[in-house]
Amino acid sequence: MLGLCIIVFLVFLALFGRFIMPYDPNMQDMGNTLAEPSNAHLFGTDQLGRDIFSRVIDGTKISLRVGLSAVAIALSIGTVLGAVAGYRGGKTDTIIMRIMDMMLSIPSILLAITFMAALGKGIDKAIIAIGLVSIPEYARIVRGSILSIKENDYVQAAKVIGNKDGRIIFRHILPNVLSSIIVRATLGISTAVLDTAALGFLGLGVQPPYAEWGDMLGRARGFIFQAPHTLIFPGLAITITVLAFNLLGDGLRDALDPKARK
Repeated sequence: MLGLCIIVFLVFLALFGRFIMPYDPNMQDMGNTLAEPSNAHLFGTDQLGRDIFSRVIDGTKISLRVGLSAVAIALSIGTVLGAVAGYRGGKTDTIIMRIMDMMLSIPSILLAITFMAALGKGIDKAIIAIGLVSIPEYARIVRGSILSIKENDYVQAAKVIGNKDGRIIFRHILPNVLSSIIVRATLGISTAVLDTAALGFLGLGVQPPYAEWGDMLGRARGFIFQAPHTLIFPGLAITITVLAFNLLGDGLRDALDPKARK
């Protein structure tokens, strides 16, 4: 519930943050650079005199957009691939899962950097790159669940009455593995937020004029001793967001586990 409350608050900031931001997040004031937190600037200002409080709020919609969109891409493609591999078996299963294994053998951030190098910089490219590197996780979860379900009596009955494979997979099998998918997708959003921040920190993700937490950290790392507030507040935003989705994922796992119910 704590994670859910934080996420609701973050969604509120993403939707209505522009109405509560005290300054334009991209407005520069070169006469007031690296100002410490004060009543005028709650989180201080950065190296270009921009209000960090406004930029942290503005960055909420970027992180949530990338996280949700990337998980949507990974979930849709990974579920289909995992379902086909688990249900069909044989060579189809071998080919699909070996490709997934090859992708899993490479650290996700390195694979995302490779995709970004091929696709170019930008928010849409970051969504695609992060979504693609997350596909194997969902494919393996769905495949494993289907392998344990497809021999059940209700699946065999669906085959006997003439249902096609596609209907059996999406109408009879996948609804029974939704709990695992939902939990993994919730946790996957936190991973996507971290990957977005990592790409932004390296200068490969979301580009200016957008305010993105990882990009803010990357551009402020040279002022870690001179003006530590320029790193602390974007870092806290990332930490709190990731923690919220992890807490929600753990709570959903307990709530959707039939063995945990009394």
